[in-house]
Amino acid sequence: MEKLKINQWAEEDRPREKMERLGAEALSDAELLAILIGSGSSQEDAVSLMKRILNDCNNNLNTLGKKSIRDLCQYNGVGPAKAITIMAACELGKRRQKVKAEERPDIGTATLIYNHMHPTLQDKDVEEFWILLMNQNHRLIKKMCIAHGGISEVSVDVRIIIREAVLANATILAVCHNHPSGSLAPSRMDNDLTYSIQNACKLMRIRFLDHVIITDGAYYSYHEEGLV
Repeated sequence: MEKLKINQWAEEDRPREKMERLGAEALSDAELLAILIGSGSSQEDAVSLMKRILNDCNNNLNTLGKKSIRDLCQYNGVGPAKAITIMAACELGKRRQKVKAEERPDIGTATLIYNHMHPTLQDKDVEEFWILLMNQNHRLIKKMCIAHGGISEVSVDVRIIIREAVLANATILAVCHNHPSGSLAPSRMDNDLTYSIQNACKLMRIRFLDHVIITDGAYYSYHEEGLV
């Protein structure tokens, strides 16, 4: 009986779709390697091929990493391109082990937010509105500019802010924008936007930490002013 190709499998069993749905940790070593090589041979699918290769390595990725291109090409369905892809993946794994995990910056106060964002915003001649997404320890997960406007105002969609926070699994949110004029005084629009964001965060159970207005040399913090 002819084996089914991976694209003929039930969608929930296909490695790529499984990874998209459940995350990389849900896949076996063979499934992860099958994604890299893309296809097997006419006799076996990519997952079966990688299971066979791994079995010959006692299911040890370190042993697989010691294989040469010539060793891997002995398997039907593995040519130089696939062998090189496998070796590159193993090498990346070794290099990752040697590298210290990147430390996420702590931006849990207005001063820390200012120090972090001032180099980005100090020379802007138009307003930019940024969101800062954090975990529960005030460590930065992601920052992004969501609006780019004129000299005195910028248009911001609160729905985009909340969507990005949810997608990043952020538990704390801060926002900031610059005043190219150098004035630290918040506008009525700044106030309205701040309270709209605060209300949206309450609804989504996200802690709204602060809205910081940044100029070249100083900042205004809604939190420090007791307004959020």
